[in-house]
Amino acid sequence: DWVSLIIANLMVGISYGWWQSKHNRHHANPNKEGADPDIALTALALTPAQAARDRSRLMRWLVAHQGWYFFPILMLERLSLHHMAIRRVISPAKIGRRWVELSFLTVRLAGGLALVFLVLPPEKAVAFLAVELAIFGLYMGSSFAPNHIGMPLVSPKLKLDFLRRQVLMSRNISGGPLVSIFMGGLNYQIEHHLFPSMARPHLRKAQPLVSAYCAAQGVPYTRTNLWQAYRSVIGYLNTVGLRGKDPFL
Repeated sequence: DWVSLIIANLMVGISYGWWQSKHNRHHANPNKEGADPDIALTALALTPAQAARDRSRLMRWLVAHQGWYFFPILMLERLSLHHMAIRRVISPAKIGRRWVELSFLTVRLAGGLALVFLVLPPEKAVAFLAVELAIFGLYMGSSFAPNHIGMPLVSPKLKLDFLRRQVLMSRNISGGPLVSIFMGGLNYQIEHHLFPSMARPHLRKAQPLVSAYCAAQGVPYTRTNLWQAYRSVIGYLNTVGLRGKDPFL
C-alpha cells in the first residue's frame, strides 16, 4: 500500500485510494450497467441509454461521432485523474490515509508545477506541461481502451458465474513482448480478471491454460491484435453514439 501511495500520489499525482475503490468495483462487475464505474463516463456514451440522454444539438453530433474523437479526448485523461484525486482528498466522506494522500498530492501537483516554472520560461513551461499531460493521457487511455470497450454489456438483472462474468466481458491483445511492454501486461486482460492478485509476469504463462479451459467449457475467449481492438473500440463507440445497437442481443 505504501509503495502504491508513493507511486500514485507522490510520483504521478493520482489518488491511490480512489483508484483502488474504482478498480475493485470494476473487477467485481465488468461492463455491468449500474455497477461498473468504468462505463459510467460523462464525456462518452458507452451504453445506448447514455447515448439516448437529452443533449444539445452539438453534443448529439459529437456523441454520434465519438469513436473518431475518442483518442484525441484521451489527451485530457490525466487532468481528469488529477481532478478526481483532489475531489477525493477534500471530500467530507471518511477516507483512510487522507492526510498522507493530501500531502503527497500537494507535493506532486503544487511542487511539480512550481518546479517547472522555476526552471523554464513561462511559455516553455506551459508547452512542457501541455505535452506531458497529453502524452500521459493518450498512453494510459490507449493501454486501457482495448480491455473492455466493445465487449458485451451486462444487464443489471443478468446473473453470471464468475468465469463468464470475467471472460466474456474482457479482450486479450496478441502481439508478443513488445505489446506486453506497451500495455504493461494488460494485454492479458482475461487472466488479469480471473486472477487479479497474480503477478503480471505469470499472466503470460496462465494464458494457454485459461484459453484451453474456456474452449473445453464452451466459453468464448476473445483474443485479437492491437489494431483490430482499436478498430472495434472506434466502431463500437460510433455505433452506440448513433443508437443503432442493442448490446443485449
